[in-house]
Amino acid sequence: MSIWEYANPRKFTATATRLLPWVAWAAAILTIGGLIWGFAFTPNADRFESTVKIIYVHVPSALMAINAWLMMLAGSLIWLVRRHHVSALAARAAAPVGMVMTLIALWTGAVWGQPMWGTWWAWDPRLTSFLILFLFYLGYMALWAAIEDPDTAADLTSVLCLVGSVFALLSRYAVNFWNQGLHQGTSVPVATGGRSVADVYFLPLVACMVGFGLLFVALVLARTVTLIRTRRLAVIEMKAVRA
Repeated sequence: MSIWEYANPRKFTATATRLLPWVAWAAAILTIGGLIWGFAFTPNADRFESTVKIIYVHVPSALMAINAWLMMLAGSLIWLVRRHHVSALAARAAAPVGMVMTLIALWTGAVWGQPMWGTWWAWDPRLTSFLILFLFYLGYMALWAAIEDPDTAADLTSVLCLVGSVFALLSRYAVNFWNQGLHQGTSVPVATGGRSVADVYFLPLVACMVGFGLLFVALVLARTVTLIRTRRLAVIEMKAVRA
């Protein structure tokens, strides 16, 4: 079985429809369970008190904000190279979800920053790149909405996605590039295998991260299926009008 079989809209829709309930339930259990575990059953930190618990929302949302754009990049590249409509529609479906994740990350970052840094906002490299990423999300969605021809819209938004990927990567690695920023290092640095989060906070954080990831997958599957059906309905209506 080849992965390119799922470029067929019917095959993708049938598979996504079967998977969606399982992914949605797993996302709900892990996200809700992780948040309850983290907020209700972990102690306050000595230095940060209860503010430390914002990581259960901030870290997963920031992670998905970046990975959503990288997923859009993959879909855009597949569209540009192989012209598979499902990949373009999946990228389009991911954009509002990623935008909301970015907004949540910015808001929770401000909630964290005010007591820690004494300000709601600072032009820190990671914060600034995240704000620019949020604007790219808005521009990407606006471009899809502004162009009537879906293939032309897919082409232009794919190019925009390539450009915006620079800021997605900067959002991920800004702390490594500019050590003078206010933002602390990565909580779970995968490359080094270490972490800056104490064990008592780590397991619920992982549950939230996996839960947010599955939530993203569930929402993208649902939105992609909706976009495929909407596109199919538009084609049927166009044929009916011509007839």
